[in-house]
Amino acid sequence: MSEMHSDELLAQVAALPSLPGVYRYFDAEGGLLYVGKARNLKRRVANYFQKNHGGTRIGHMVSKIVRLETTVVRSEAEALLLENNLIKTQHPKYNILFRDDKSYPYLMISGVSGRDGEGPQPGQKFARMAYYRGSVDKKNRYFGPYPSAWAVKETIQLLQKVFRLRTCEDTVFANRSRPCLLYQIKRCTGPCVDMISPEAYAVDVRNAEAMLRGETQALLQQLEARMLAHSEALEFEQAAEVRNQMTALARVLHQQSIETTSDKDVDILAVRVQGGRACVNLAMVRGGRHLGDRPYFPSQLGDAAAVHASEQVLEEGDAPAQPVEVMVLEAFMAQHYTSVPVPPVLVLSHAVDKSLVKALSESCGVRVTALHQPREQRRAWLDMAQQNVELQLARLLAEEGSQQARTRALAEALDLPTHDLDNLTIECFDISHTSGEATKASCVVFHHHKMQGSEYRRFNIDGITGGDDYAAMRQVLLRRYSRVAEAQREAGGAEPSAGQARLPDLVLVDGGVGQVSMAREVFTALGLDLSRIVGVEKGDKRKVGLEELVFADGREKVYLGKDSAALMLVAQIRDEAHRFAITGMRAARAKVRIGGGQLEEIAGVGPKKRARLLQRFGGVRGVADASVEDLSTVEGISRELADTIYRALH
Repeated sequence: MSEMHSDELLAQVAALPSLPGVYRYFDAEGGLLYVGKARNLKRRVANYFQKNHGGTRIGHMVSKIVRLETTVVRSEAEALLLENNLIKTQHPKYNILFRDDKSYPYLMISGVSGRDGEGPQPGQKFARMAYYRGSVDKKNRYFGPYPSAWAVKETIQLLQKVFRLRTCEDTVFANRSRPCLLYQIKRCTGPCVDMISPEAYAVDVRNAEAMLRGETQALLQQLEARMLAHSEALEFEQAAEVRNQMTALARVLHQQSIETTSDKDVDILAVRVQGGRACVNLAMVRGGRHLGDRPYFPSQLGDAAAVHASEQVLEEGDAPAQPVEVMVLEAFMAQHYTSVPVPPVLVLSHAVDKSLVKALSESCGVRVTALHQPREQRRAWLDMAQQNVELQLARLLAEEGSQQARTRALAEALDLPTHDLDNLTIECFDISHTSGEATKASCVVFHHHKMQGSEYRRFNIDGITGGDDYAAMRQVLLRRYSRVAEAQREAGGAEPSAGQARLPDLVLVDGGVGQVSMAREVFTALGLDLSRIVGVEKGDKRKVGLEELVFADGREKVYLGKDSAALMLVAQIRDEAHRFAITGMRAARAKVRIGGGQLEEIAGVGPKKRARLLQRFGGVRGVADASVEDLSTVEGISRELADTIYRALH
């Protein structure tokens, strides 16, 4: 195996230390192939290069390695963090990758200083309860994370019923002169108009936090003691208020089935592998409440599983192979909990390596307990998670099967190659504007049987008559495919090499004969294949399902039928292009109408002149309403510049 690698690389491998660390393999183009961690870097990495792996997937990967990078760390916990941060940010080809682009939502209670009702601002005297998504800070208290926005908003509604904390913005709170509707329906105590003292409100805040932490029994006992104390002091109105609060809390506990066991914060993880796909279902229990679950589907499972299995053989010889489910679960735990706090208890469908749990404990500073054979309530939670993971994976496989069937149907209907449907690539273009204003073109991309949002592109269309969709289509196609034509010329007519711009298998344009004719002109001028162009012409009375396909190479129009799987895929891609174009156009139109950013984009208008204009006319709208004569009266604004500003804003 070593014959295919350079002497420099082999010497680097031989010089590795016998210390814990993380290693990274790169190919000839600088692409990251694999990231791994090891207790002993020298032994682990040397195993890759000392044995002949044949035609296996790990052999295929090792044959591509031309460069190696390593990082020595102090502990396995550090190695775990570094490895999975690299996997999440660099996306190596042979690692299991869990993608989660959305941050988790939290429930926020604002203002540390408001805890005892002594904040300097009115809003800080009375803490606010709110939905929050983003990075956390020390100014506020955060509870969560929650699996969904719905779970946060439901929790806020529960707390409003019991403790009646405010949810309004500080600016609204500071300017109220009478109680709002929430006060009238007994969902707020009206702190904005002094219906409750800061001290009493602070007690409600502390009680709400206790409920969020799952301290429900202690909270009920505390409320009961307060009620009795008020009764003994003959403060019957206050006693009745506390009694009502206890009744509301008991009702919430019953309706929400909030557990009174010792478990407060628990994550339940169930994994299922089937049909070449995997799913991890994460269910969250916070403060004793089951908040719901969320499914995760890893990518690159096939290559990563094969490499991981071969790595086990290299490391452990004839030891029993680790099940794929365990490998997937460990990858999820390592990647997920590098950015999300780890609860003290994890209930798992499969046993994982103890060293992983230990590393998670060290990295977060919390003693983590992992259970895979739970009892009683934990067993019920795990059974629920396992049922959900099976349903989610079955849904995914059904959707993918349906989408693959649509891809095949379209390829067969249009005589496209069917031997490699996973890589069948379709790009679709649409033009959007409002009466010629803020014209945008969109390009959406479909391959591997799904829309690829990261490859979408929007184009600003300039230098055309407003509303000229044909000119807009000509411009966007020239800008999109000029580089493709250049790459084909450099390749002498052959398929461009990997990394260069390539022509998709199908180019869809939203429009009929006119738009297709425009696309034909562009492709003819660039020397590209006309058979790739297909127009989606709206049918009779523009009804969905009656669309016809128009071809640029002279073929007759084709009507696929309203129940055709191929037409469903075409309509899906066309509608996505339309959605993407119209959202871009609306954003641009809003920017123009409001004027945001317009002054900054005008040549000759710097910060000082912009400040003078805004000060004179009271804002961007005032500048836009001003005449050329009015603009030229501002210091530093010449007649020519005033005319330029006026035209830019109109």
